[in-house]
Amino acid sequence: MSTGSHSGNTSNTFVAFFEGWLVRQEHFLDELLSAQQTVDEARDEDLQDLISRVLLHYQQYYDEKSRLAQRDVFLVFSPTWFSSYERTLLWIAGYKPGLVFRIVTESVPDFSDRQRVNIAQLRVETRIEERALNDKLANIHESVAAPPFVDVLRRYGRARDGEIVEDITVIESLKPALESVLVNANLLRTTMVTKLVEILSSRQAVRFLTAVAQFQLKIRSLGLERDAEKRRELSGRSGGGGSPIGSTSRW
Repeated sequence: MSTGSHSGNTSNTFVAFFEGWLVRQEHFLDELLSAQQTVDEARDEDLQDLISRVLLHYQQYYDEKSRLAQRDVFLVFSPTWFSSYERTLLWIAGYKPGLVFRIVTESVPDFSDRQRVNIAQLRVETRIEERALNDKLANIHESVAAPPFVDVLRRYGRARDGEIVEDITVIESLKPALESVLVNANLLRTTMVTKLVEILSSRQAVRFLTAVAQFQLKIRSLGLERDAEKRRELSGRSGGGGSPIGSTSRW
């Protein structure tokens, strides 16, 4: 099997998983919205069960992405299943962990003094970890006289399409370091959200997780709409066209 066909099969497998994951994400959002409407009457045990299932849903996504990275880490860093707009928001192949602090602040207005202190401490710890990972990624860029990272991805993409790239050895040498940075970035994302949810009450966590899901699905929908608009513009000039990967969310 050629590099191009192997990568194509790998990408198609993950795209199928991701599309199914997004459908389940919308179902979870429906549950979260319903729970939020009756949160004052809901039993804490029921809310905790929903929170645990939502967190497991996110963990399944990161587990699957980790398996994909073991097969093709460059594909994870240049994900074809995301819209152009979604890709502009990526930080080490995912959303920046610090983003959730803005979401929780906007969605949960009733922190206690102790919660504010704990969240502020977690924010500082997260920023420190983010800077450390940024430094590691910068070192990878500078290592072995590597070309700029975006150029590396472009060259690797040509190699996947069957074109012979002279510096493929340099590209291949970056994989272990990139896999390590990605593992640590994903770990930071998951552990930070888990710690944040532990600081919140069950009712606050439901509001927070609702806002996170709405944010993600809105960005997805907006990105697909922008890509579709670009294709319509190109089609009007050239007569071509195409359809986006994934279904457009109702959010």
